[in-house]
Amino acid sequence: MRRPPPGEERDLDLIVVGEINPDVVVSDPDPVPRFGQQERIVGAITMTIGSSSAIAACGAARLGLRVAMVGVVGDDPFGRFMLEAMRDRGVDVTACRIDPDLPTGATVILASPMDRAILTALGTIASVSAADVRDDLLGRARHLHVGSYFLQPQLAHEVPALFRRAHAQGLTTSLDPNDDPRKTWNGGLDAALEETDIFLPNGAEIAAIGGREKPVAAALALAERLDQAPAIAVKLGSAGAATIADGVVTRSNAYPVEPLDTVGAGDSFDAGFICGWLDGSTIEFALRRAVVCGALSTRSVGGTDGQPTRHEVDRALASWE
Repeated sequence: MRRPPPGEERDLDLIVVGEINPDVVVSDPDPVPRFGQQERIVGAITMTIGSSSAIAACGAARLGLRVAMVGVVGDDPFGRFMLEAMRDRGVDVTACRIDPDLPTGATVILASPMDRAILTALGTIASVSAADVRDDLLGRARHLHVGSYFLQPQLAHEVPALFRRAHAQGLTTSLDPNDDPRKTWNGGLDAALEETDIFLPNGAEIAAIGGREKPVAAALALAERLDQAPAIAVKLGSAGAATIADGVVTRSNAYPVEPLDTVGAGDSFDAGFICGWLDGSTIEFALRRAVVCGALSTRSVGGTDGQPTRHEVDRALASWE
């Protein structure tokens, strides 16, 4: 199994490539709107850092990783909010591009404690491409992560070549598909996964991609149809998580926590798994670290405010039986 170069050899641990957009989160036990011009009072409405890729980048930085973000925003208040907010959380945004002709993408999330509905205007979300990832930036990093594969068709088409470029410079790679609004669940994904070291779907995503009802069975089916299968880490919510690597299935229970808001929990899971991977941990320990990161992130509204520090994660792992 390919491993990343040592940290002392590079000045970045992680490059995240993907969408950048704010989330407007409507939080309530029952956030469903009533049409017919009916006004409802809800618990809270918050604008926060959104997008799977940006939330994962912030989670990794919160864990102490040296992180750079590559993406595109518009020249507008949403774009400026996102760049400033990521910068404030320790993410290097100097490789992000500002498009003067498109608005920054945005998402409205209707969130109850255990579920959510998502409305997204793409704007600049689909604008990032492999050309935005410079070779000199790759040469500074240890690992390359791409999020929201299905929301970014141009980047998705370029992922195999981008990951080959990264491998040639010694980096390892990971991919989070997120939901496919078109429900095709491939569109070149298999070719991308042949060049991926870590695949990070949730249970519903891997069931659709692997063509099996049960997530672990779907992950095994996916691994069998690929010539070169990545390690697959499947997020299973309250059922915990599982990894499938070299035909071996490893499971983890969920870390016990009373969730306030599950937005971004899977992206914080990604950050935790990548952190364990870069630390040289076993797959089993990286999985437990990821589960704790995802669980602790649900302590606050939005995807980033509850993200744990490395000290908090280590303390939780030490006390978790």
